[in-house]
Amino acid sequence: MGDDSEALTAPKLPITGKRNILITSALPYVNNVPHLGNIIGCVLSADVFARYCRMREYNVIYICGTDEYGTATEVKAMEEGCSPKEICDKYHAIHKEVYKWFNISFDEFGRTSNPQQTEICQAIFKKLLQNNWLSENIMQQLYCDTCKRFLADRLVEGNCPKEGCNYDSARGDQCENCGKALNPTELLEPKCKVCRNTPHIREANHIFLELPLLKDKLEEYINNMSVAGGWSQNAIHTTNAWLREGLNPRCITRDLKWGVPVPHERFMDKVFYVWFDAPIGYVSITSCYTPEWEEWWKNPENVELYQFMGKDNIPFHTVMFPSSLLGTGENWTLMKTISVTEYLNYEAGKFSKSKGVGVFGNDAKDTNIPVEVWRYYLLTNRPEVSDTLFTWVDLQAKLNSELLSNLGNFINRVLSFMAKDPGSGYGSIIPDAQGAHTHRLTKALGEKVGSYVEQYVEAMEKVKIKQGLKIAMTISSEGNAYLQESKFWKLYKEDLPSCSVVMKTSVGLVYLLACLLQPFMPSFSLEVLKQLNLPLETKFSLSDEKGDVERAKRPWDILPAGHKIGTPVPLFKELKDEEVELFREKFAGSQADRLAKAEAEAKKTAEKLEETKISGDALYFHS
Repeated sequence: MGDDSEALTAPKLPITGKRNILITSALPYVNNVPHLGNIIGCVLSADVFARYCRMREYNVIYICGTDEYGTATEVKAMEEGCSPKEICDKYHAIHKEVYKWFNISFDEFGRTSNPQQTEICQAIFKKLLQNNWLSENIMQQLYCDTCKRFLADRLVEGNCPKEGCNYDSARGDQCENCGKALNPTELLEPKCKVCRNTPHIREANHIFLELPLLKDKLEEYINNMSVAGGWSQNAIHTTNAWLREGLNPRCITRDLKWGVPVPHERFMDKVFYVWFDAPIGYVSITSCYTPEWEEWWKNPENVELYQFMGKDNIPFHTVMFPSSLLGTGENWTLMKTISVTEYLNYEAGKFSKSKGVGVFGNDAKDTNIPVEVWRYYLLTNRPEVSDTLFTWVDLQAKLNSELLSNLGNFINRVLSFMAKDPGSGYGSIIPDAQGAHTHRLTKALGEKVGSYVEQYVEAMEKVKIKQGLKIAMTISSEGNAYLQESKFWKLYKEDLPSCSVVMKTSVGLVYLLACLLQPFMPSFSLEVLKQLNLPLETKFSLSDEKGDVERAKRPWDILPAGHKIGTPVPLFKELKDEEVELFREKFAGSQADRLAKAEAEAKKTAEKLEETKISGDALYFHS
């Protein structure tokens, strides 16, 4: 049933007769460090599913990368006084580092500023043009006289016009508060993000994707695939709301320099709108992974596409991207299943990249709380049907009660007893378990565990990640109850054969837990392999062909008698109240507030040192 943390080096291609799964997660925007909300919303959720699929021995690739074009990058470059390319290089490296620490097992982590992106984007555009799905139109745009430029959506901020919202920092493309898509001209009291002056409206010529003309093709795809692919409710609801409101032609060009150039003689000074080109990034990054990318992307008969994202990305993946692909008339692999998360909020408010509120990827590493604890906490708290809340106290409770007292306690009890010297334990050698299938308690446990493993597989196949994790942890609770009820310490003295049955079954359960939890906490599973003295490259398998699911019903058969285990050590460490208080204080307010506070404290320390030096000098001089 080892770790799959390193993706295979040779590019995989779809295999006839096997289940071929292509996984993508929303491309994180490159202008900032990802926070925990971003991580659970896309890359971590997709990683769990990819690891699960590998364990089931499906043929799977997981593709992601940084979304690098558009206004947000230009704005960040202005703020940091460098070129958009320098910003992308800097933050791409930061993202890569954060995901590496979080053990995200991409097959390819690329970027949308690659030449392949330009080539594939322009090819799709030319097909849409050829098939008459594009139109030219005059568009009213905000123009800043001070900056002498048209302002693309993210270069404008103002009050949200949506009823009941009125958020005062809404962007020109979307309101972060209510989640509604916007046009810059709709904003109330707009301001240029660069000079803070009020822009005015001017007309400019742009290219539009004629969504109303593509409506029939799109609706047919949505109606079929949302059922066949078991789309999450929030995805169905948001997509239907877009269709109900009526589709409008969607502008796909922008007055920017940083982006994919539009290959059209009258629009040479424009680039593609980032939301037209970003989803095409999945395709172009796959083409960096293998030159035979079309075997994945133009093979709907043999490939299933699963996409993971936060709720604000839904319409771009269920309406815009499929429309662009359908309009080409080519045989594209369209999304089968979409898994969408709501928002993970932080303590009292929202995580915010722009405001620097919350815990960011690099902060998690700096806490010295192990990565498996972060992964576990984010996944048990995955906002699948409604927003959830990150709190330090909740992280502490889940670590101390679920990981330490339930999972860690079970594994440590079993392995520590196994490792005791003969006379009080098994000298680290797994005993034989004669008649295990007739041992009342053990037989009942096997039936329960078998049923839980089937439920786990069913949940994970439907991308119910939180449920899958909960079921795996229930097996650990069953293990603890089994140990208590069997009174193994007593059996050792009074009925050694029964004790051996209990211990061989329990050590099999330890291995099974490492297998089931590997998609969620790969570093934990590696540590368990080490303590079981099994090769670290052991591949965990939950394959139907190999009868792994069936074998889970007989945990006493999982590991062989006579195998010598390694040295047991506690797997988790308690998080204390004073540490929690320290973290709450440390991560209060925004990153800017925290930086200002740190600088003020550093200044105070420097002044104190200076005072000490002066008084010391004075004392020395006086003497």
